[in-house]
Amino acid sequence: MTSDLSDRRRLILKLVIQEFIESSQPVASEMLTRKYQLNVSPATVRNELAALEELGYLTHWHTSAGRVPTDSGYRFFVENLMDRTPLSATEQRMIRHQFYQVRTELDQWIQLAGAVLARTAQNASVVTPPRAQQARLKRLELIAIHETTALMVLVLHDGTIRQQTLSLEPGTTQEDLSRCAARVNERCTDAPVERVEELLRTGQTLEAPRDAGLERQVLDLVVKAMHQFNEHLSGDIHSDGLIEILNQPEFSQVERVRRMIEILQSGRGLGMLIPRALASNGVQVVIGGEHSYDEMREYSVVLSRYGGGEIVGVLGIIGPTRMAYPRAISVVRYISTVMSDLLAELYGAEGPSE
Repeated sequence: MTSDLSDRRRLILKLVIQEFIESSQPVASEMLTRKYQLNVSPATVRNELAALEELGYLTHWHTSAGRVPTDSGYRFFVENLMDRTPLSATEQRMIRHQFYQVRTELDQWIQLAGAVLARTAQNASVVTPPRAQQARLKRLELIAIHETTALMVLVLHDGTIRQQTLSLEPGTTQEDLSRCAARVNERCTDAPVERVEELLRTGQTLEAPRDAGLERQVLDLVVKAMHQFNEHLSGDIHSDGLIEILNQPEFSQVERVRRMIEILQSGRGLGMLIPRALASNGVQVVIGGEHSYDEMREYSVVLSRYGGGEIVGVLGIIGPTRMAYPRAISVVRYISTVMSDLLAELYGAEGPSE
């Protein structure tokens, strides 16, 4: 389909999308001819608009003579037409200064990233805390707290700590617990949940029959805790910018406001995109009908992974498909870089490559 786009059609498509993003109003041939002093007649522009509509890049509302972009039009614009301009040097300095004022406060980085994304892109923002891409066991400790109860302390590689009590068979001593913990640590340190499940299934960690029940119990709790951690990665989403996104004309209807609030509060639809962003380098753009979740098909999402090595998170923008994509992509890319730099200082990890 791209072979059908002459230079003139590319220019007209770009101008229509830029005008619609700015005004939220259908774009007519007369306005394009007059505003941009195109060296062709309005009739010629109308013919080109009709051709672009036939190709699926534009459509029109009701009986309006003006055109608006389709999801395919936005996709072609993002990949082939838009001007890729970074944030100004002044904006970059201001943003970086804000982050370095709270450079030792990880929780404040998350809140600040959300606020800056929303304010700069004038849409809602989403940020997940930096975590290991998947749970990996760093250390396990078992501490007797009662004759029949012990505390399991599970430390994961990103610093996450999980605590769980477990019931003990009569006569179990602290020595038994320590031996069990040492055995599990020997075989499971650095292991992902799949490896721990394999050890549990095959019994490879079991050293003595009298320890078998305790080790199975401990490993079963470890597997459950690691699965909960991995599931939590897609659900722990901080959002900001509700005021900014509700200022967009698309949200003049109460029902659409309700749906947006539900998406931001529940994370449904967004959570499905987090693993995809974590597995990718650079900025990911999902536009309208490209979403697999029906309630997200009126929106576009711009996401980027940040961090490096084992410790990563995701940040981005959600807004109507009529989004200022160049601005959104630039701010997401820059704040991803800033957050990666901060995490590199904290963890000694390299930032993600673009």
